[in-house]
Amino acid sequence: MRRLRISAISYLNTAPLMWDFEHGEAGRDFDISYTLPSSCARALEAGTADIGIIPAAAYAQIPRLEILPGVAIASRRPVRSILLVSRVPVDQIRTVALDTSSMTSVALTKILFEKWLGGGRTYASMEPNVEKMLAHHDAGLIIGDPALEMDRARYHTLDLAEEWIRHTGKPFIFAFWAVRQDALREAPQDLATIFQHSRDHGLEPASIEQIAREWAPRLRLAESNLRSYLTENIYYHLDPPCLEGLQLFYRYAAEIGALPAGPRIDFLREPKPCIA
Repeated sequence: MRRLRISAISYLNTAPLMWDFEHGEAGRDFDISYTLPSSCARALEAGTADIGIIPAAAYAQIPRLEILPGVAIASRRPVRSILLVSRVPVDQIRTVALDTSSMTSVALTKILFEKWLGGGRTYASMEPNVEKMLAHHDAGLIIGDPALEMDRARYHTLDLAEEWIRHTGKPFIFAFWAVRQDALREAPQDLATIFQHSRDHGLEPASIEQIAREWAPRLRLAESNLRSYLTENIYYHLDPPCLEGLQLFYRYAAEIGALPAGPRIDFLREPKPCIA
């Protein structure tokens, strides 16, 4: 049986999910690569990856995927790492530069404007450089570690998860693990459990301390800042309230034409153990 290929996201918020793959024995059974969210989705679509932590928006566009149950990158409060940044108040924004690293946050930005912030904006895709974005547009969408590193005191900023929750009362799911159906015949029977256990071990206090210590110099942020982000701003469980938020996101995205019609949500069903 060949080693399955995992495409993971190279942001801080993925580190707890990858704990067993980087610090335990799970990694020996998989080939792992790190990339941006949009590239992760493209690898899964092209078949160059078997398993990926894909943006929620990508699941609506890539056929024959199954979701690994229980694990997500979500938020039930301000997320801090998905920001609309501008030098003018939101009601004066007319043009928006969209981070090319993102898929889900792009759709979320369009939903927020069309549903609640007033429609009629124009959008352009750009690399995530806020100064270049704001040189040509009224606002820029910045996601992931670049958003965490940003000096928010210099700009008007809108936390997109906070806005979604304020208007809908639902959590927001940014990404989750998905596996290509044609890779399942070569997958271990306890595939979902492997990823759930990695998440659980990565969220243990000692693991969070180590992640914060290792990532603080990379992001030039205090360890306490990173600890609070991982334990308070990011929610790592794909539970019923999060699924309700996900289904509402798909519905709104389809209504405004940001995504195709909402997909059927198919979870990986692991075989039950035989009882002699």
